[in-house]
Amino acid sequence: MGSYEIRTVGDPVLRTVTDEVTNIDASLVKVTDNMFSSMYDAAGIGLAAPQVGIQKRFFVYDHGEHSGVILNPKIVESDGEWVFEEACLSIPGLSWEIIRPKTIHLVGIDLNGNEVSIEADELEARLFQHEIDHLNGVLLLDLLDDESRRQALSKLRELDLRRTPRPPSDPGELRLP
Repeated sequence: MGSYEIRTVGDPVLRTVTDEVTNIDASLVKVTDNMFSSMYDAAGIGLAAPQVGIQKRFFVYDHGEHSGVILNPKIVESDGEWVFEEACLSIPGLSWEIIRPKTIHLVGIDLNGNEVSIEADELEARLFQHEIDHLNGVLLLDLLDDESRRQALSKLRELDLRRTPRPPSDPGELRLP
């Protein structure tokens, strides 16, 4: 199993709304396997396709109790409010308290083409919302108030995370139909 470089803040691929997955095949399965490897290498619990340079609507996740791949995810219902510290593999080393709905109902498709319907709360709900944000070109920075965002951008400049992205070593490897 291979592993991909995780794109960091400043890479334009993280700001693009993704296209729906229309074809489930062996190349998609291989990409998701490699994404799991990348996620585990980075000690993450979720990884969206744009974070490895792929402009398709899917993510992988593993938060201990459940793991999987969700294609074309959509939140159809949400409720409550939960404030919790949240981090992102694309903004390494930083985290913020973020307000999100406490419970959600997510629908999508699995790698077998079956419809998925998940009622999630707390950490799992937050994880799904975070990954769907990536599919919509939204980063944690966008969820901060003005002052917190100014401080975060200052810290990012200090850490030099807003560097020019490097293309993948084999650009064809990351393309999906």
